Amino acid sequence: MSIELEQTPALVVIDLQTGILGHPTAHPIETVIDNSAKLAEAFRAKGLPVVLVNVAGSAPGRTDRNKAIGRQGGGTIPAEATVLVPELNQQPSDITVTKRTLGAFLSTDLDEKLKQVGATQIVLTGVSTSSGVESTARTGYELGYHVAFVVDAMSDAAEPHEASVTYQFPKLGELGTTSEVLELLAAR
Repeated sequence: MSIELEQTPALVVIDLQTGILGHPTAHPIETVIDNSAKLAEAFRAKGLPVVLVNVAGSAPGRTDRNKAIGRQGGGTIPAEATVLVPELNQQPSDITVTKRTLGAFLSTDLDEKLKQVGATQIVLTGVSTSSGVESTARTGYELGYHVAFVVDAMSDAAEPHEASVTYQFPKLGELGTTSEVLELLAAR
């Protein structure tokens, strides 16, 4: 694993919010939150963009998964479940976006906001690896961003997490760890 950081990377933290955190994950969610919070603090200290993404609903299409859990496409999430975890220490300088799709680009103005700050790379953390993180990565890659995955700062159920990290992410970007990214930031 090896991540390189561009001149202006943006940390993009996906769906670390109160309503998402009760699901079983491959890696302890506390570690994902802690690592994401450390990265956010380090990015801010270097004057680099931090993007905090939450999800407030779903796209309107029908899916077998939504049918199985009795949910309609286009549903909303209760407001109290969309609150970002306090450990992220949200700051006024952070870019915040609320999505209603799996990924953070298509239902938001994230691309425009990243371009405004000159970001050419997205460094991804959050949940869930195979859904929100992977969807954001795919669209970001197709929009021309260099993509980096901090694999110890994301999680999902065990099988989907491993499938994304092993088979999909190497096609879309570079993989690394929180300590690797923190070392690169410290060396700037």
